[in-house]
Amino acid sequence: MAVITDHKDPIDPPNDPSKPKSQPAKPNFSATQRPNANPNPFTFWFYFTLAVSLITIFVVFLSSFAPQDPKTWFLNLPATLRTHYSKGRTIKVQIYPNQSPIEVFTYSQGPKNAENVLIVHGLGCSSFSFNKIIDHVASKGAFVVAIDLPGSGFSDKAVVEERERFGGVLGRFLDFYDEIKEKGLFWGFDNLIEHGYVPYEENARVQVLKRKILVSLELGSEEVGRVLAQVVDSLGLAPMHLVLHDSALLMGANWVSENAGSLRSITLIDTMPTGLALPLWAFRIPVVREVVLGFDFVFRKLIDVCCSKSISSSNLEAHRSLLRSINGRQVIVRMGLKLNYSFDLAEWANLDGVKGVPVQVLWSNSCSEEWSELGRQVAKAIPAAKFVSHSGGRWPQGDTPDEIAENIVSFVASLPKTERQAEDEPLPEHIHNSFDEADHDHDHGGDHHHDGHGHGHGHAHAHPHAQAGYMDAYGLGQGWGS
Repeated sequence: MAVITDHKDPIDPPNDPSKPKSQPAKPNFSATQRPNANPNPFTFWFYFTLAVSLITIFVVFLSSFAPQDPKTWFLNLPATLRTHYSKGRTIKVQIYPNQSPIEVFTYSQGPKNAENVLIVHGLGCSSFSFNKIIDHVASKGAFVVAIDLPGSGFSDKAVVEERERFGGVLGRFLDFYDEIKEKGLFWGFDNLIEHGYVPYEENARVQVLKRKILVSLELGSEEVGRVLAQVVDSLGLAPMHLVLHDSALLMGANWVSENAGSLRSITLIDTMPTGLALPLWAFRIPVVREVVLGFDFVFRKLIDVCCSKSISSSNLEAHRSLLRSINGRQVIVRMGLKLNYSFDLAEWANLDGVKGVPVQVLWSNSCSEEWSELGRQVAKAIPAAKFVSHSGGRWPQGDTPDEIAENIVSFVASLPKTERQAEDEPLPEHIHNSFDEADHDHDHGGDHHHDGHGHGHGHAHAHPHAQAGYMDAYGLGQGWGS
């Protein structure tokens, strides 16, 4: 029997006025479903073009700070620097026995067989800084020599070393990186644009396990001493009067104490025993160093504050050009970091060999009262030192060269004259007679080839620098004088 039940539809409860009414769901439109959503096809290309333009401007801006290759750098030097270079000569010195020798630039003026004066500059300077002082002192009858310390001026700033490389892909990548680093980023970029590839000789280098690279010099006081010893020996300067400027005292103090017997006097020009005038941080911090060397007005401001306020614009540009050479800035920083900042001046001055050498302290009185007081303390620390103030800055060779030169001349003239042994043995009589006969033949139209040979010998003895290595017309190599 079927059971029939009543089924009632569910009744919605009455609306509760205390509960908020549910809002109707909003339609969800996707990006493609939104009305009036028409993307601008030029937006991407606008931002892409803007990004490429900014990157290009930034790269071109940085390229102005990149060091130039040696030939381009030399040809862009101021005329005063190239003239100075043409009057100098280079000397090869051996710093380490397992490395190739380096070339040290020297500039000299004055007659031989006179009072010899050797000038050693501080970091940041060069022999060019003293060219006016050299000419003035030489005009008073002295033979004056100034050198460019390795890493400065026209002296070598790097040495060639052989280093092993990794094999395989990593080795080839490192070789490629070294080539780009040596020749510049824009060398690779220019070749990529012009030829479509970078001319890297991969096949020729796969089998090479070692390669020669240029490594920036890093010299301490010991290495600087070796340079000074070989320069003095090559030029036959001993005994001599030594002039040390700025940080040259910290670099050459050990050599002076070991060779005091070959020194007639020592002149210290603003040689602070605990530092140097040129701030290393300005050439060490990235971006800052590029700005300092890249803009002449920034470099001038730095020199005005730290070194000297009255250096001419042409000399200032010459300083900046030399510091912008390849590895020029790096070597200055490395040598500055290796200075002995704990140097004890009083202890050094009282060493047995040093304390018997006459010393003159030339000190600036135009920087500050604290600086002038430091100069008086330096003079007091050295027994019987003569203290003389000058009106220039801490780089006085650019401010008051005549005043500095006169002080050097007066100090040298106040000392007993140097007695030198004859460097050349007298010629035997029969050889002397042969030269007379050659001269007689020349006067009567004799054999000119024989006369030229005899004259060459006589010239070599009278002017030993005539056959030293001189630079060629571009300053990019050494020839041999005839």
